[in-house]
Amino acid sequence: MSLVDHYPAQEPMSPLGAAYQQKILALGAGLRGQSHAYGPGPNQTLEVFPSAYPSDAVLVFFHGGGWTNGYKEWMYFMAPALQAAGIHFVSASYRLAPAHVFPAGMDDCADALAYVSQGRLGLPIPGDAPARVFVGGHSGGGHYAALLAVSSAWRSARHLAAQPLAGCLPVSGVYLLGEGSGLAQRPRFLGPALDAARDAQVERSASPLHLIEPAACPPFFMAHGERDFPHLIAQAAQMRMALQAAGVPTELEILEACDHFETSVACGDATRPWVARAAAWMRGPGRSTFS
Repeated sequence: MSLVDHYPAQEPMSPLGAAYQQKILALGAGLRGQSHAYGPGPNQTLEVFPSAYPSDAVLVFFHGGGWTNGYKEWMYFMAPALQAAGIHFVSASYRLAPAHVFPAGMDDCADALAYVSQGRLGLPIPGDAPARVFVGGHSGGGHYAALLAVSSAWRSARHLAAQPLAGCLPVSGVYLLGEGSGLAQRPRFLGPALDAARDAQVERSASPLHLIEPAACPPFFMAHGERDFPHLIAQAAQMRMALQAAGVPTELEILEACDHFETSVACGDATRPWVARAAAWMRGPGRSTFS
């Protein structure tokens, strides 16, 4: 059964998006983990890739696709390098627009995170300590990851209040929607425009930059490409400044010579710096380098 057969129909992709999908599916071809369903629908599933080593670091990662495309299978290619670096990797799907508008996809990401945080995966965690769960994603998935991290409201509503996040790793993420975002048009996942006041309220409620709660926000390890979309580079700078102003430990990795799609590919390449630096950041000081 192909991905097209397994999932609901998705929006037609741009030529660049289609080429990106072809490349990352080829890179992840033949990789399989442990499949789990965190909800009843075909998009409410995740795939678990345990580390090659006992580890307490788990990264839950959401694919991109402009909130209208993508599957958990897109991110499988990231698993081997992170597994070898001592990170348990989880790739999750979520419901997509235009059939499901905000906050449906966001709720799914929160439910996927809750499923992992509640320890249902049977991962090899050393000692009796609970897993340290990190959340990340590329592009639209990075947006959802950041939104989960900055605000306790989403985590509390989905039974995550007692399980704090260890950190957030958005890659080429979206941090601001609406006025000043640099987006050429209103993203379809926000639903149809109705009136200016209501639209602005929805955009603000979906903008991580406007929702930072210092007491609830974990550290951030942000990344984007050197040749990424200009509005995402600008948003990353704004988000980093806002996080630092709120006292949230924040690092930024700029992937040299990478555009938006190449940045994603580089996050599964053990020869590029993101894998080693992100894994070391998640493991924390004093833990094995697994080299």
